Amino acid sequence: MKKLNWGILGTGQIAHEMADALKAVNGEIYAVCGTSIEKAEKFKEEVGVQKAYAGVNEMLADENTDIIYIATPHNSHYEWMWKALNAGKHVFCEKSITVNSRQLEECAALAQKKGLVICDGTTLLHMPLYKKLKQMIQDGVIGDVKMIQVNFGSCKEYDRNNRFFSKELAGGALLDIGVYAVSFARYFMKSIPDVVLTTANYFETGVDETSGILLKNPDGEMAVMALTMRAKQPKRGVIAGEKGYIEINNYPRADQAVITFTEDGHTEKVEAGRSEHALQYEVQDMQEYICSQDGRENLGIVKDVMKTLTAIRNQWGLVYPFE
Repeated sequence: MKKLNWGILGTGQIAHEMADALKAVNGEIYAVCGTSIEKAEKFKEEVGVQKAYAGVNEMLADENTDIIYIATPHNSHYEWMWKALNAGKHVFCEKSITVNSRQLEECAALAQKKGLVICDGTTLLHMPLYKKLKQMIQDGVIGDVKMIQVNFGSCKEYDRNNRFFSKELAGGALLDIGVYAVSFARYFMKSIPDVVLTTANYFETGVDETSGILLKNPDGEMAVMALTMRAKQPKRGVIAGEKGYIEINNYPRADQAVITFTEDGHTEKVEAGRSEHALQYEVQDMQEYICSQDGRENLGIVKDVMKTLTAIRNQWGLVYPFE
């Protein structure tokens, strides 16, 4: 595979985790840019990066930078992605890739025009287990999918100033953890949901704290989701079909699942990949998308997920100040 130079935008925890994955796959990291040159230099020394930049424009102007990895809060993703694409750079962006479907469609159109790749950092979309299970479902192992159930609950510490609860930073459960649940559901559905029923409770800052979401697509498949930001839930997903059901625990980075067959109740374990290598699979997929003929077509499910997330927020009437 052709060697590609990654530039990291952001110096927080997820940027450090991705740096480890990049070194494991590529052996090196080309550049980093933080909110200050001091933070960029600190990251450079801690992680082992070739170049540290004081500003985004400097990193984008470097003709040797091939890919920009965006690890900043949700509200800034669209701005940085747009600038990176205009600078001729491929983009790998943390979830939620944008805050609404309009932003993603605009960036996707620009990427297509310039022959560039955009990729989403929702880990489950890159895990080997999911690719294996999807093929098994297509082969009829559990029959036609009828119902998907998926939960995600995170108990964030009470802090009005934390980005998780900030409307200005596009906080709330939906874009932070709900993107995993909706991605899980859409990944195993034949088509995008055209029916959305939902209700939510709100944190005192106005962002969504808890929600229930029901989706149905034209194929008659349904998905039911429960999200919580101030109450822990198991990260559990179930795909139920006519012949059995698949249960996946800790599903965002899962490496195993259990199939229970309806006829006699026997179970079968399915394993693929390793959870601790989740971000490495993201790096590998991104580079394969760039180097392959069909790499620019990887956004199909991601676009559907963002359309669904946007439809959910529209029903709630939740609008961020910058939209």
